[in-house]
Amino acid sequence: HVQLVESGGGSVQAGGSLKLSCAASGRTDRQYCMAWFRQGPGKDREGVAAISVNSRPTYADSVKGRFTVSLDAAKNTLYLQMNDLKPEDTAMYYCAADLEPLSPLDHQWYSYWGRGTQVTVS
Repeated sequence: HVQLVESGGGSVQAGGSLKLSCAASGRTDRQYCMAWFRQGPGKDREGVAAISVNSRPTYADSVKGRFTVSLDAAKNTLYLQMNDLKPEDTAMYYCAADLEPLSPLDHQWYSYWGRGTQVTVS
């Protein structure tokens, strides 16, 4: 089993930045694809960014050029650097992981989830 714990959320003004972290524990010897999803009020869960070893990062069009996902495999930690935040980025952000998701930004492919961290942009 794998446990995921997000941190780094908070409230910022538009144009500000936040860096989210997702610490993974448990069985970390396997190579997982890890991803960030978000769900705003009244919206479906949306894939934000995904990354895995030997794979190029994948980003939602809405965050390209503003967000950067990175994975420190040695530390079992996933990051999401969010710059130039906009009110529409307001959401609960979730970290997720699974093996070889065929569609990295589709939440249906992920089995392991964190509890989320709230990001509010005003």
